[in-house]
Amino acid sequence: MRQTSTAPRNNKLKPSSNLIMNGSVRVRVIRTLLAIQNGQSLSSVLDPLLNSLHDGDKGFAHALLLTTLRQWHALARLLDTLADNPIDEVEVRTTIQVGLVQLLYLEVADHAAIHETVEAAKEIEFAHSTGLVNAILRKVAKNPSKFRKKCDKKHSLPNWLAYQLKQDWSEQYDELTQGLRQPAPMFLRVNSAVTSVEDYQHALDGAEIDADIVELTTGFKVAKSSGSATSTTLSTKGLRLHQSTAVNALPDFALGTASVQDMHAQLAAPIINKALMAKINAEIANTDSDSEESNNNEIHILDACAAPGGKLAHWLELISSKNESSLFHVKRDNAETSSATADIKVTAIDNEAPRIERIRENLQRLNLSQHDLQQAEKSVALNIVCADATRWQHGKNKKAATNEPVFDAILLDSPCTATGVIRRHPDISILRTEEDIEQTALLQADILHNLWPQLKAGGYLLYVTCSILKQENVEQMQDFITHHNDAVAIEFTEDCSWGIEQAIGRQCLPIDSASGDGFYYALLHKTIS
Repeated sequence: MRQTSTAPRNNKLKPSSNLIMNGSVRVRVIRTLLAIQNGQSLSSVLDPLLNSLHDGDKGFAHALLLTTLRQWHALARLLDTLADNPIDEVEVRTTIQVGLVQLLYLEVADHAAIHETVEAAKEIEFAHSTGLVNAILRKVAKNPSKFRKKCDKKHSLPNWLAYQLKQDWSEQYDELTQGLRQPAPMFLRVNSAVTSVEDYQHALDGAEIDADIVELTTGFKVAKSSGSATSTTLSTKGLRLHQSTAVNALPDFALGTASVQDMHAQLAAPIINKALMAKINAEIANTDSDSEESNNNEIHILDACAAPGGKLAHWLELISSKNESSLFHVKRDNAETSSATADIKVTAIDNEAPRIERIRENLQRLNLSQHDLQQAEKSVALNIVCADATRWQHGKNKKAATNEPVFDAILLDSPCTATGVIRRHPDISILRTEEDIEQTALLQADILHNLWPQLKAGGYLLYVTCSILKQENVEQMQDFITHHNDAVAIEFTEDCSWGIEQAIGRQCLPIDSASGDGFYYALLHKTIS
């Protein structure tokens, strides 16, 4: 979902397009924080900040910016207790919070943190505040451990979000709110069509990059041709780096051997791919094995809201692999290998041209562009479309009143408030508002209602969000099923080694420093009337 501005009314910052990155490192960080408060996303301002600095300053600037954002709301509450009178000027508040981070979290020497922050106040033309800035920082410098404990005692979230998490996750609340203010680990997805996770771990060892293999097991029930259900399990392996590493240091990264992708995000493609194979198996079992229809199947799948393309790339990797995950090699219910081949059509949609370009760039690096897929032993037709998922209908005029079922499987990486990835994008806690939840839930419902009729009977839709708010997740699914009699929630079994069971689907929470991000998964099956 597009981020919403929550800038204070007295923010005098110029539009980010006119923001000039000059001055000291601290001044540039302060200006970047002001831009974020003025509605700009971290992803849009981080590169301009780092690119404006000498290499020796980039690490400090990155740590100062990210740490300030992660501790933003806790620092703001601490600042209110330190000031004799309310500080209304957002530039002054931001400057002091940058100083507090240096003293409490980055272990910058007292004299350097205080002096440079006071000088920064002058550089941004708020010299009248230097006495206040100096007094508050000196007070904290006398007993930093005391103020660090005070800052760490409660959450660092806007109060409305903390309240909602308390309602949704009362048992996990303390652990969850503390976890959200910590850095997230870096995970890698290995292209199974190129190499194995184990072999790539060895390659990392050779590059002196330490990484652990993380394996997640997923179990769920799928419909059989007889109309009954059977349990199926799958394993998803990824790599968790001990320390975050620049991608250009990763072996063969430019060749598409690996991708940076959160471990919980790596569950999406294997789940929908496994469900799709179950659908194909059921159809083959109901068809004469010698018939032309059995040997020439057309499979059409959709990745909706696909940018930046990580889950799409993962699905294409699975399709292109030579193991049992490939759609070119399916099995009957009696486990005999079928000689059936398939024409596979993949459609991916997203609603903004720059995001579409990002998908193409990622697929190009991974050797998964349309040209690459056509040159492969088994051809896959890929169509990437810039379209609004609330209105888009495959093969029909946008104004058409009805749409037809064409897809065997749909992966819907739904727009959401992204509260599950605050560790990676701490600006979310500044940019999101309470009103965004309701607006996002309505958008999700519109997309679901538009895409569901385009799913074939017997097909599967995997609903995914990176939110940890129930209104966008399990409550959304409950409402959808209530209004769609042909939608059945597939049960995740006890074999799952991830997430918390919900009334529908499972919820991952970003609770500890070694875990993946907050993701919700629900698998829906469209019944055959």
